Amino acid sequence: MAVMLSAWYRALIDPSEENARKAAEEVAAYEAKPAQFQSDLSLLKWMVGTLIVLVSIVLGKVVTL
Repeated sequence: MAVMLSAWYRALIDPSEENARKAAEEVAAYEAKPAQFQSDLSLLKWMVGTLIVLVSIVLGKVVTL
């Protein structure tokens, strides 16, 4: 799925200083989103891993009783 950044498109058609600045800001904001998602995903992986270990310990204690 393609993403169209409108300020970027306008800057390609009319490369004025103002359009270039708006396009640069739009691209910088767009690139920050995957970094935040990656950070959240990493935290989620650690949380799920910890949960699996804790559940395994509890099940191990229950089975050995």
